[in-house]
Amino acid sequence: MAKRLKPVDVVLVGVGWTGGILAKELAQAGYRVVGLERGHYRDTIPDFQLPWIHDELRYAVRYELMQDLSRETITFRNNRNQTARPMRVLGSFLPGEGLGGAGVHWNGVTWRFLPYDFEMRTKTLERYGPSAIPEGSTIQDWGITYEELEPYYDKFEYTCGIAGKAGNLKGVIQPGGNPFEGPRNREYPNPPMKTSYAGHLFRQAAQELGYHPFPQPSANVTQPYTNPDGVQLGACVYCGYCERFGCEVNAKASPQTTVLPVAFRTGNFELRTEAYVTRINLSPDKRQAVSVSYVDLKTGEEYEQPAEVICLTSYVLNNVRLLLLSGIGKPYDPVTGQGVVGRNYAYQAFTSVVLFFEDKVFNPFMGAGALGVSIDDFNGDNFDHGGLGFIGGGNIACSTTGARPIQSLRVPPGTPRWGAEWKKAVARYYQRNFSISFQGGVLPYRTNYLDLDPTYKDAFGLPLLRMTFDWGPNEHRASQFAAQVLERIARAIGPKTYVINRLSEHYSIVPYQSTHNTGGAVMGSDPSTSVVNKYLQSWDVPNVFVVGASAFPQNAGYNPTGTVGALAFWAADAVKRYLQRPGPLV
Repeated sequence: MAKRLKPVDVVLVGVGWTGGILAKELAQAGYRVVGLERGHYRDTIPDFQLPWIHDELRYAVRYELMQDLSRETITFRNNRNQTARPMRVLGSFLPGEGLGGAGVHWNGVTWRFLPYDFEMRTKTLERYGPSAIPEGSTIQDWGITYEELEPYYDKFEYTCGIAGKAGNLKGVIQPGGNPFEGPRNREYPNPPMKTSYAGHLFRQAAQELGYHPFPQPSANVTQPYTNPDGVQLGACVYCGYCERFGCEVNAKASPQTTVLPVAFRTGNFELRTEAYVTRINLSPDKRQAVSVSYVDLKTGEEYEQPAEVICLTSYVLNNVRLLLLSGIGKPYDPVTGQGVVGRNYAYQAFTSVVLFFEDKVFNPFMGAGALGVSIDDFNGDNFDHGGLGFIGGGNIACSTTGARPIQSLRVPPGTPRWGAEWKKAVARYYQRNFSISFQGGVLPYRTNYLDLDPTYKDAFGLPLLRMTFDWGPNEHRASQFAAQVLERIARAIGPKTYVINRLSEHYSIVPYQSTHNTGGAVMGSDPSTSVVNKYLQSWDVPNVFVVGASAFPQNAGYNPTGTVGALAFWAADAVKRYLQRPGPLV
């Protein structure tokens, strides 16, 4: 029998970026907030201290900060004719686990989506007509515009101390920044990161080709910084250990370094770690959420936590699974096209070129997760798609994230795959290569979706989430186009040789690509095609809010975290309005 606890105002399921932001905002407003995190407690001291935080084997290879697949995983297949099998080893993406979630081990690249991204369907129809939308694609507008979200992007950037250079201040294009970005009301809070030698070569080549390079916006803070809540961050030392690691010098913005200290300081926020949520409990008419059930992993005891509002603030896949397990929203059926929960799952599609040199030497071990130079000339609808056979695009970047010794083993084509000659090539070319990548947006298709697996279950006997996903024609055509652009840039730089890596014929869950999963609980203005309204509030159960990249109707050519953070601040304001006057906000 579950032990029923004292009611609170808000329960947060998952305490990463979204949960941390809502915890801060709601606790500061005086509401009693409980955060349920299924992983362990952790903080900069002692968890991210030297020397062990630079243990590549522990963190980058054995995934110390990632989800425990022995307790819960997903099943995967490319299409409905295949039988889904469990993902038993992390590969394509790396969901975080523990306090801070993926906000601890992320690289720190912090974009604002383009205005076009929020109205992709409308803008595409206006410029190119219905035939431009690929057959079977279910793209839709977000129900919110860039202009509405801009103040919340600003709030996230100043909370995190993002380093960058504005390209569009109140409609005026600024030298050195991204001329394609939406207008912003003020400059970044911190100056951009330094430029690596590889980034310098990329910038030169891009400019020669008529493109518009600019420094990548970064949550690796470039100077000592105090955010608006009085939280202090340090300066990045370019150690090269951002991706898959915590930051030992308090320089990479994370929930621990920005929002959670403020939430704890209010006295209104209670964190419970190792709390595995199994379901949201509904009223008899299923129109109201009354509580959350969870298991304390330390003791095995089950608890029921009542609350006025329940916010799903976990990772994309976990948000969708909990909705399905709790019976909130109609599950998506790919055969009929009806239903919404699990619909519009998307990912990102990468194309890259690796350049090898004989006459140039780099220091790849010095870097940072978001250290890079980018161009947006081929992102969104920043270029004419007429006759190209695809819509959307991607960001192109030369990033110097740090070349760790175990996993940084690039060698030129023709090198033996093992033995003495391979070892010589690894040693020679470790400092003589770098890559440029195209991070492509991915459209949703009727055949790509998430649902509950009918066979496999987690450690508690609950169905696993099943992923059905493959690349569509839009992604393949965009990859072929991107490969041509990357080849032009590579030739302008002038390496001895280069290798282009195009999109594989079918998506594989085995090799790492990015932790940029989106969709499944998308936002919109139509309840028949969205799970939540523009305020991230469930259409069916108004006191449930589902916050995070699960709300993206399709994926853009950017890292999602900046938009996830902005939406979390946006949703926090909506939750406050709901608590003051319960009911649908739309």
